Amino acid sequence: MSTIDDLAKHLATSNPVEIIGSALAQFGPDCAISFSGAEDVVLLEYARQTGKPFRVFSLDTGRLHPETYRFFAKVEEFFKLKIEYCFPDAQEVQRMVRAKGMFSFYQDGHHECCGIRKVEPLRRQLAGLRAWITGQRRDQSPIRASVPVVQLDGSFVGKDAGPLAKFNPLANIPGEEVWLAIRGLGLPYNELHDRGFVSIGCEPCTRAVLPSQHEREGRWWWEDATKKECGLHQANIAKDASA
Repeated sequence: MSTIDDLAKHLATSNPVEIIGSALAQFGPDCAISFSGAEDVVLLEYARQTGKPFRVFSLDTGRLHPETYRFFAKVEEFFKLKIEYCFPDAQEVQRMVRAKGMFSFYQDGHHECCGIRKVEPLRRQLAGLRAWITGQRRDQSPIRASVPVVQLDGSFVGKDAGPLAKFNPLANIPGEEVWLAIRGLGLPYNELHDRGFVSIGCEPCTRAVLPSQHEREGRWWWEDATKKECGLHQANIAKDASA
């Protein structure tokens, strides 16, 4: 097996289909695509173009937009696949909501809620994988400006408590090109995009953005820009802080 550093060098200038194909060839069913219900739908098309079988999972926090749930159904029908939905621990959600209410994140930040509804379900999912594929792009926000195409994920542990590879096939692709692909290939997309939403997360924490704003400025808009990661990609914050 190639080392992560070797893969990163080899795939640094490769296109998304080649990057995903390499991930699937090397890790097979121990690799899965993380699908957020937004423009990263293009990852599923690129995976299909590899001709290899692939898995898709998504985090259902229980607070997503109705439009996002409808989009999930369209994606499953379009690609003829079943998304592996990951849910938060019901007792942990109940404890938090009973103690702090439904919208405590507006007062004390989103990290506790995201930790329960997103990070822990992701941790459980990744514990059964050796690699995962994300839709991160460098142009999404300043914090993601140096996201590599391939990296060792230092925030989570993989299958059998082993290392976890993380592939970011869209890292070098501008958002405009992603949308050219979506429209050009006739892919389904979340109808919220037609209303000015770019980065789409939970309903209480997502809003439309202005043309001059970074797409992730529509997420947790009441917080500082350096905090606009929910913990799924914690390494971005750590790397940014050490720069």
